[in-house]
Amino acid sequence: MELRSALLRAALARPAVLTAVLPGATRARLAVERQLRARRWPRALSPAAADLLVVVGSPGEDEPAWLEGTWQALAEPRAMVRVEEAADAGAALDAGHAALLRYGRRAGTAAGGPRPHQVSPATDHGHPDLGHADPSAAHSHDTPMLVSGLPLADRADDRDGLRLDRLHVPFGPALPDWPAGLVVRLALQGDVVQEVTGVELVPAAPAPRPAFWDTPWREAAAGAPVTRGEAARRRCAAHLDSLGRLLAVADWPDAATRARRLRDAALAGAPAAELAYTTRRLTRRVGRSRTLRWLTSGIGFLPRELALAAGVGGPALAADGDVWRRTVRWLAEAARAADACEDPRPLPPDDPYGPRGDLTGEQPPSRALLDVLPALLHGAELAAARLTLASLDPDPDELVPVAAGEVTRG
Repeated sequence: MELRSALLRAALARPAVLTAVLPGATRARLAVERQLRARRWPRALSPAAADLLVVVGSPGEDEPAWLEGTWQALAEPRAMVRVEEAADAGAALDAGHAALLRYGRRAGTAAGGPRPHQVSPATDHGHPDLGHADPSAAHSHDTPMLVSGLPLADRADDRDGLRLDRLHVPFGPALPDWPAGLVVRLALQGDVVQEVTGVELVPAAPAPRPAFWDTPWREAAAGAPVTRGEAARRRCAAHLDSLGRLLAVADWPDAATRARRLRDAALAGAPAAELAYTTRRLTRRVGRSRTLRWLTSGIGFLPRELALAAGVGGPALAADGDVWRRTVRWLAEAARAADACEDPRPLPPDDPYGPRGDLTGEQPPSRALLDVLPALLHGAELAAARLTLASLDPDPDELVPVAAGEVTRG
């Protein structure tokens, strides 16, 4: 027994962590990422590879089905913690780690996990929850046939005119380096996206503040004193955050970590000269990568005309091109913003352009980025589809209503 306990403690000294981030929780997510990096805990790529599930943010439901399914997919020993505020990140991770180490006495117990009860295996984040579907759905021509609640493949013509099996698979919300709370429903033939059948967000509680990355511009529009340097610093950090996600999806973890360290330095108030120097170094390194350019060129092409028609703004509009051109645009804007992050002049109240575009339109910029997604993913291979989504990087925080009467500063 002592040997088993010692081996368990050694195996769980650095638990693999899967984060499930909900819309409106960017501040808490950044705090969790900083804690994980400081502890050198690895990030799990799937629930089956995770020891600890960290739910960041506040779900709009008590026990959402997708969360229960994700929890059931974790192998024992396992634990789950919830982080709703940035200040709670360290204590929550400590609690989760302690629960894992107590596994010998309390097998399968979660620190703040879901109530134990039977959950259909079809509620995993990689499969639709069809366990309680209408039995008549199996006979519908619009939905796949169901056997024990699981969908079978149907048939459809592929891009070469061959009639092949087609699977209906939802991706998200508990995926690494994935927009918070996003679910993209795909019809796949092999690894090719034949159709995007749905783009939606899981329910989340109203956010206590406006979208984190848009805050300086929202506050300036409301009459609060905001300097151009504060806005530039937030813009720089936002683009570095997007770059970190894209580079991680492209399987360049070292560059992704560098981008995220720079993001945290920008938010922590690093001197402009130091921030500009290190950002330019990252820009040169990533911009000169032939491998990244080869990997991202020619996919996710978004011409300026289509972007304008869809209401897309910001870097995605200015790039006028594919995933590589959007990456280069982020690099350039991050470097330019780093140079300006100590500008003491006041930010004009009528400056509406946040990191993703015009904030004064009828819809937030991220709504247009999600609306254009189906057209860009059609016919793409699955790896290219993930890179395309990462290069758009919609911010679901912009789509979450702000709780009435909450403080908006910060």
